[in-house]
Amino acid sequence: MHPILRLYEDVLANDGALRVALPALPRMIFIVHGTVMIEGRTLSDGEAWQGEGTVTLTPGTTGVTCWRFEFAPADAADGRIAGRSLISREKLVAVAETLPAGDLLLRGDSVAFPPAGCAFVHRHQGPGIRCLLEGGIRIDTHGGSTSYGPGGAWYETGPDPVFAQGARDRATRFVRMMILPRALLGKSSIEYLNADDEEKPKSQSYKGFADAPIAFKVNGGNL
Repeated sequence: MHPILRLYEDVLANDGALRVALPALPRMIFIVHGTVMIEGRTLSDGEAWQGEGTVTLTPGTTGVTCWRFEFAPADAADGRIAGRSLISREKLVAVAETLPAGDLLLRGDSVAFPPAGCAFVHRHQGPGIRCLLEGGIRIDTHGGSTSYGPGGAWYETGPDPVFAQGARDRATRFVRMMILPRALLGKSSIEYLNADDEEKPKSQSYKGFADAPIAFKVNGGNL
């Protein structure tokens, strides 16, 4: 069975005693708003943590909302967390049928567009989940178009062509986690499909959060 990519939104209140323990999985946690302590490091708005071992989250004095991106086996337990002083929502789960074979890399970053910016028709070398932080975006793929507002999440297979159009009247930014071949460590994963687009100025900019080899290895599409 194919492994899965999944995204949760966790809202943790500061009640003085809340500690959230997460099992070992390759994951990235992006801080949407507030503060949280992870492995002795305090993170706040716009920062991210990445790892694949067991980990404990301790919300800061203002509480925290975070997006938790995970790469998990097909039979993994439901990743929503339960307890008092917290809300945990499943935003998206996708079967990763297009994982590259062999050694893998977890990449987390954000992609920003100025008003009316776009990403020309392109593809990547592995699948990933995206979640819109601000602005608006239209994703054209598989012969259809879908528009997302802040908080909207979508899955891209990697090999399938995608065109992305940011909002015309405001800046746009989304956060993503992709699973790529380890050979791409420190290298771009994007491939433009129209030769003319290769030389055109690109409007998108990137902020990297994680580019880390992970222990999972795929053979024939399975963990």
